[in-house]
Amino acid sequence: MFISQCLCVRWGLTSVAYISCANSSSNPSFLKDFDMYPLYLSRLTFLGVCLSALAWGLCSNAFGQSTPAPFPSKPITMVVPFPPGGVADIVARPVAEAMGRDLGQAVIIENKPGAGGGIGMGFAAHAKADGYTLLMALSSLSVLPQADQILGRAPLFLHKDLRAMARFTADPTVLAVKADSPWKSTQDFIEDAKKRPGAISFGSSGNFGTMHVPMEILSQQSGLQLNHIPYTGAGPAVVALLGGQIDAVSTGPATVVQHIKSGKLRALAHWGATKLEALPDVSSLRDQKINAEYAQWSGLFVPSSTPEPIAQRIRVSAKSAALDPKVIEAIQNAGSPMAYLDAPEFDRYLNEDIKRMTEVVKKMGAKGM
Repeated sequence: MFISQCLCVRWGLTSVAYISCANSSSNPSFLKDFDMYPLYLSRLTFLGVCLSALAWGLCSNAFGQSTPAPFPSKPITMVVPFPPGGVADIVARPVAEAMGRDLGQAVIIENKPGAGGGIGMGFAAHAKADGYTLLMALSSLSVLPQADQILGRAPLFLHKDLRAMARFTADPTVLAVKADSPWKSTQDFIEDAKKRPGAISFGSSGNFGTMHVPMEILSQQSGLQLNHIPYTGAGPAVVALLGGQIDAVSTGPATVVQHIKSGKLRALAHWGATKLEALPDVSSLRDQKINAEYAQWSGLFVPSSTPEPIAQRIRVSAKSAALDPKVIEAIQNAGSPMAYLDAPEFDRYLNEDIKRMTEVVKKMGAKGM
């Protein structure tokens, strides 16, 4: 067998290549001979040897990567398309912690607010479909692509870009005002709004978002003209309400229940069909003869082309989190009972929600801006 050896060294300012060919079985002095006969290679020969070595290295690397690393082998990002303090963030944090324990890798929250949640949702929808980017979305996901189309804008994402993994909560939004406001009931609020069209303001998490749509439903059913002030999320909108910059919000119980119980805010009604567990003394709009109903859900998604084994691993981990007593307690303490749906059930629920909310958005039209 003949063996070729190539060694490149720096000798003064000259690159020198040594080469020796010998029969290793018959010439035991091969290594000694190697240092005794330096030969200056031509540039072409030297380049060929180096390229051969490079090609061998690349091939070796390719063969070494033929078996993919088990999932997950690095930290996972969970995108929350709203600022801290809102329902999505409140749900995401205990869920991410529990999933991290189950998966054996950290699940890191990354807040990406803007455009009623559309920026973060679009980022996650178009992320690499390898399981390392998750999305904790709210029900604004159901309406944003249609809203963009109605307004003549290119959608930031389409529903087909995302795959549902789990629903965690589904709460009716709550109509909240400052405790020292003149409105003691929903009827007070409606009567005043009719007397002063456009004078009463409400804050939202963005155009066509989960705080905007229910107020538009109420306005349509009651013949109101309200002044819509969009913020980047529920957290900033509630802060504005507490500070007196706006008059009202419609938001999930988790973002206002502590302020209601502390006496800073007053709940006038909620958009649910049944009694609200977090605020049992607050009646629904239906109970007050107003045909307005809306649920703000939170759910986990992955890019739609995520490989099936990885998607199923995430689905199982999400279910484990939903059943974790620590997660249930954390969400419950925030004012939102767990309302878990597994992927197939959540997907059916989502499709129905999209159909229903599409009709609402069509009625809103460009007024949603």
